[in-house]
Amino acid sequence: MQTELEDRFQEFVQARWPRLVRTAYLLTGDRHLAEDLTQTALAKAYRSWRRVLRADSPEAYVRRILVSCNSDRFRKRRVPEALTASVPERAGRDEGERVDTRGTLLAALAALPARQRAVIVLRYWEDLSESETAATLGCSVGTVKSQAARGLAKLRAAPGLAQALDGTATTTTPPLGAGHGGGGR
Repeated sequence: MQTELEDRFQEFVQARWPRLVRTAYLLTGDRHLAEDLTQTALAKAYRSWRRVLRADSPEAYVRRILVSCNSDRFRKRRVPEALTASVPERAGRDEGERVDTRGTLLAALAALPARQRAVIVLRYWEDLSESETAATLGCSVGTVKSQAARGLAKLRAAPGLAQALDGTATTTTPPLGAGHGGGGR
């Protein structure tokens, strides 16, 4: 029985690792810290894997652990964040101007308070509904709405970001908030 649980955990990790690391990277801004954060979250999930499997969505459960682990970093000790302005390289694709635009976006994202950044990442990168985001962060839907509105306003006012996303720069990155009608999915 234990081998079956371990096999299911291993399959989960192999299937979800890239997405979880991407979410962690967007929360932390550092590739190595993102991998450490993902490993910590997965270690916690492994300890209670039976409970995780009983959840409606194991991925959402682990994502919640990931966000909580990220918040714990700031509770334990205040460490200044040093988010990078460039996206890690991806093998096999030349992303040229898109990387520049993402770098500008990530720099603007790094300037947001942690709660607003978490809401923006979960709502617009992870494409979670307002209620899913609220459940992941352990807050109300109203808090998600207000934090998203404030975060988007700050991003829209960020130097260089508006020009990069309004079409004066060539990009395939959609403007933040595009496609979301406010009611979730």
